[in-house]
Amino acid sequence: MSSNAVKYPEADGVVPVIEIRALVAGEDAAGFRSFRTLNEEWITRFFTLEARDVETLGDPESLILGKGGQVFMVYADAEAVGCVALIPMNDGVYELSKMAVSPRLRGLGIGRRLIEYAIAQAKAMGVRSLFLGSNTKLANAVHLYESVGFRHVPVASLPPMAYGRADVFMEMPL
Repeated sequence: MSSNAVKYPEADGVVPVIEIRALVAGEDAAGFRSFRTLNEEWITRFFTLEARDVETLGDPESLILGKGGQVFMVYADAEAVGCVALIPMNDGVYELSKMAVSPRLRGLGIGRRLIEYAIAQAKAMGVRSLFLGSNTKLANAVHLYESVGFRHVPVASLPPMAYGRADVFMEMPL
């Protein structure tokens, strides 16, 4: 299997090609819809959508890209199956946010490849550090963040956290 392929568990050996790319304002309407759908799926599965979710997912072009951030999508055979955003806060500090992988493809390493890609892109952008808020209910996600180098920190050491569901706070100097 090539490094760009992942097997679908239900696909009887079919190996789709995985592509990760940044969404472009004004050009990727379907990608922005998928970004919203993937995030709404995981958030509503475990929590409820908060005002900040509705706002950000409703206009990621302005609220993420328009502020100098990025949205990265993962495609498997041209189907959107994952996403993550880098949202600028201040002075080279970015939030890693809105990470999701389609439920039917979790556990296949797509999330790891996506977060490693986002970290590499952040470094290339000159980002000084990344931070995130997560939740103890999302043990697999927290473990993934730890495994790529994020470290637990007190919430007071981070920019203001907009999500009431966040009870795990992490950062990664770059």
